[in-house]
Amino acid sequence: MPANGHGRRNARRRQAAILLVILSFVAGCARRPAYHPPVPSTVPPPPPGWTEDGLASWYGVPFYGRRAADGEIYNMYKMVAAHRTLPFNSLVRVTDLQNGRQVVVRIIDRGPFVKNRIIDLSFGAARALDMIGPGVAPVRLQLVSGQNPEQGEFTVQVGAFAVHSNALRLQHRLGEQYGPVFIQNYDSPNGLLYRVRVGEVPSVAAARRLATKLRGQQGFRVTYVVRLDP
Repeated sequence: MPANGHGRRNARRRQAAILLVILSFVAGCARRPAYHPPVPSTVPPPPPGWTEDGLASWYGVPFYGRRAADGEIYNMYKMVAAHRTLPFNSLVRVTDLQNGRQVVVRIIDRGPFVKNRIIDLSFGAARALDMIGPGVAPVRLQLVSGQNPEQGEFTVQVGAFAVHSNALRLQHRLGEQYGPVFIQNYDSPNGLLYRVRVGEVPSVAAARRLATKLRGQQGFRVTYVVRLDP
């Protein structure tokens, strides 16, 4: 009997120890926060404010390895782009309005100088939007970060010529009424171009008014508002 009583006591001790372990485990689980798998990193949503809708195009091989307007060498595989008025190094979310794809690009260049287009994307950015084949796509631009895009120094481009004398004639004709009028050289892949630009105004809105005036009074079919960079 004593031996049997001793065995029962040992059994009760083992049961109590096992119960204590189970209760400790349950209590630890209750205190431990639930596990949530990590959310894939995404680009933060842009702040409310500046947006622009229009057509995007892309540029690649002829410009690959050439110097962009901000001075850096254009790499068509990077997420970069050209815009006529946004400050350099602005980060812009580009949404393809046909397929919903998005990409964030950094502005390093000026352009496009084609009617109705608002941004020239790098090959890499265009590929991310699946617009390499079509070449052009309707997009929405949203400013993610950067300086105020509406303020700065702006001008209006009214022509680009391969012959310098043609640019000079236009400069002289417009300078009597709209000065200052100046010529900026552009070393394109197809040769040197002479861009005729009118005015130096402190906002995009003022430049747009000047562009409207030039079209109405001088009959220009296409004008481009462009930021004046240092």
